[in-house]
Parts: sequence; C-alpha cells; structure tokens
Amino acid sequence: MQKSDKPKYRHILIIRTSALGDVAMLPHAVRAFRLANPEVKVTILTREFLAPLFDGLDVEFLFADFKGRHKGIAGLWSLSGEIKRLGVDAIADTHGVLRSRILRHMCFLRAFIPYKTINKGRIAKWFRMGYSRHSAVPLRHSVLRYCDVLRRLGFSVPTPEPAVKPHLKNPMGEKSGIWIGFAPFSAHKGKTYPEDMCEELVEKLSRRYTRVFIHSGGGEEAVFAERMEAKYDNVTALWSRLKMREERDLISHLDCVVTMDSFVMHLASLTATPTVSIWGATHPELGFYGYGVSEAGKLQVEMPCRPCSVYGNKPCKSGDYKCLRAITPQMVIEKIDEMLS
Repeated sequence: MQKSDKPKYRHILIIRTSALGDVAMLPHAVRAFRLANPEVKVTILTREFLAPLFDGLDVEFLFADFKGRHKGIAGLWSLSGEIKRLGVDAIADTHGVLRSRILRHMCFLRAFIPYKTINKGRIAKWFRMGYSRHSAVPLRHSVLRYCDVLRRLGFSVPTPEPAVKPHLKNPMGEKSGIWIGFAPFSAHKGKTYPEDMCEELVEKLSRRYTRVFIHSGGGEEAVFAERMEAKYDNVTALWSRLKMREERDLISHLDCVVTMDSFVMHLASLTATPTVSIWGATHPELGFYGYGVSEAGKLQVEMPCRPCSVYGNKPCKSGDYKCLRAITPQMVIEKIDEMLS
C-alpha cells in the first residue's frame, strides 16, 4: 500500500475509552499510523490514567470524564464542543459502543466532522462459540480492526510490527536472577485462575525463581496478593505500590509474565516481554491475543464447550470451570521454563 502524499485529513480523533485490554491494544495501531502519516496530528480520546500506554507515540489527548463533566447526554454534547474547538477534521471510532456512536453523531451535527467506526465482527464471533478450534481459522485481530478504521478514512496504514523491547527504568531497583510476573485475575470469573490453584502456583513460583510479582486490582485480589507476600519472602504484591506507567516499566524487566486473557497480557505485548497466557472460557483465536506475543506461550485445553463467551462474562454451564482447572500449576511451570529456554 502506497503512502499518502497529501492526507485528506490533517487532525484525527481516535476514540477508545475502555476496556483496559482493548485500550492497551490501540498503541500498536497508532504506532503504525504515525510511521506512515507523520504529518497528521493525532488526538486520543480516552481516560486520563491510560495515557502512559501511548508514551513515545507523538499524540495528544482529550480525556473523557463520564462520571463528571461528560456524564449523560448533556456531558457528551459538551464533549463534542471540546472536540470541535480542537479543530478535529475526522474521527476514528475504534470503540463502537452507544456512547461513542452518540458522540460522533453530535460531532457531525455541530461541526460536520466525518467519521468511520470499527467492525467488531460480532456475527463471526457468535458463530465460533462452543466449537473446537483445532481446524478453525483465527478471526481478525482487534489491532488490525483498529487499523481498518483508519484505512477507511483514506489513510495508508501498514500492518503493525510487534513492539520492540524498550529501555525503561526498573521501578523495583537493581535486578538479579529470574523475575516472574503473575497476573491471575480478570474482570470475569471465566478468565480468572481458581484461587486454590493460584496459591499452589505462587508456592511453586516462589521456590523456583528469584522474585515473583503479583499483578492485581484492589479488593479481594489485593488481599490475596498481600497474603502471598506475607507467606513468601520473595513474593511482592504490586497493588497500590506502582502506578500504571511504573507497572509497565517493571513488566519490561521481567523474564516472563504469567497472565490470563487480561490487561497485563497486553501490557506485556507493549514491552515485548515473554508471556505465558492461560485461556479458559475465552479463546485466543477470537482476536484478542496479545499482539506480537509468541504463540508458544499459549496454555489451553480444547473442549467442546469452549469458548463459551467472547469476553468471559457468561457463567459456566457445568458450574466448575473445568477449562481452567484442566491447566494445572505444574503445566504453567513447565511452560515458563519452555519460554525461558
């Protein structure tokens, strides 16, 4: 595809405000866009705490505050006014939800700003539920779908290359030995490693490797991580210790990260960190695998019932999440050793 000499638009707004993993995939597409279209100004509409994901990409930001000044229809109308005042002349809606649809229509009504939106391939994903993946062709990756939106605006956007290892400061000090990250949690139970197996795996990790870092959210996740830290001298709970930028920086120094189908997998993809990913209710071939992450790091057990959900938010029909329980802590250890070798 030829690079455009004179892009039709000079300032584009890219919309993606959630979910965390989906926003973390967007920098891959933005990086490819900036390389091919350096003269085009790019503004990202997202939440303020997610801005570090786009470090080094030469973009500007418009931060959404949907619980405050941008709440409700009146708030979106106000936000559309802010977009107009920025001088945006095209919108790439990579989110494609009701709120972003309303917002882009408002922008068109008040400033005639053209837009294109993401094709999420919902029908194709629906047809892939509950069938074996052995012979299935993977669906289009979300990062490529983001690129497609920009292409529909008339831009040349090459297929993004995987991220390269950045040179970032280690927030946990000087490193010695083998450091492993462990992110067993997700927003949904179908993508969360069972707690009893988590405990067994942390014990095995602490015995085998120099340091183990547990990535988690707050609440019960943080309680579990702090309990493991109190039990093992070389285990560190990261919740409240590091901000997002620092957590990303730490991940860049880890020898391997063990993660679910979750945000940390995509953080690792941004830092070219070796990853072992555990898949239960969801499936890596639905388009959400860490972009550029080695296929060798996948851990899953094929079952007639999986995937039972695109996002892991549906309850297990058998009630026991056997898809996750089939992936034992010993299997995880063996896969880490394989990745390290």
